[in-house]
Amino acid sequence: MRGVNRVMLIGNLGKDPEVQTLDGNIAVAKFPLATTETFKDRSGKLVSQTEWHTVVLWRGLAELAQKYLHKSSLVYIEGRLRTRSWEDKEGNRKFATEVVGDNLIMLDKRTDSGAAPPQSSSNMEGIGGNDTPPPIDDSSENLPF
Repeated sequence: MRGVNRVMLIGNLGKDPEVQTLDGNIAVAKFPLATTETFKDRSGKLVSQTEWHTVVLWRGLAELAQKYLHKSSLVYIEGRLRTRSWEDKEGNRKFATEVVGDNLIMLDKRTDSGAAPPQSSSNMEGIGGNDTPPPIDDSSENLPF
C-alpha cells in the first residue's frame, strides 16, 4: 500500500521570501508561514493558537514568490512534508521539517494599481518531476449546463 504525504495550509508569511539560485540556474525560495486557529476554551474565552511552518518552493514557484510575495501576504500552499537532518559544528544531529510546496494560490486582494498578481500556479517541473495535475478551472463559464 502506498502512503500519503499531503499538506494544505492557509496562512500569512512571517517575512519576505529568501530566494537563492543554485547550480543550473534553479531558484529555491524559503519563508516562514503562520497559520492561526481560533477557538473557545471551556470557560468560553476566545483562544488563538499560531503554528509556524517553514515553506520551501522550487523553480517557477520560487520565482513567483520572489516577485509577488512579501511579509504578511496571505497564501494557500499545498505540498508535502520533508524532514532534513545534518550535523552542526559541535557534531550534534539537527533536524528540520519543511513543507515543500507544489501549488501556490495568492489570496491577497488587488493592489492599488488595480493589477492583481496571478492567482494560481503549479510547479509542474518540481523536484524529480511532479505529476500534480494543473488546477481545475471551475468557473461557471466552462460548465456544460
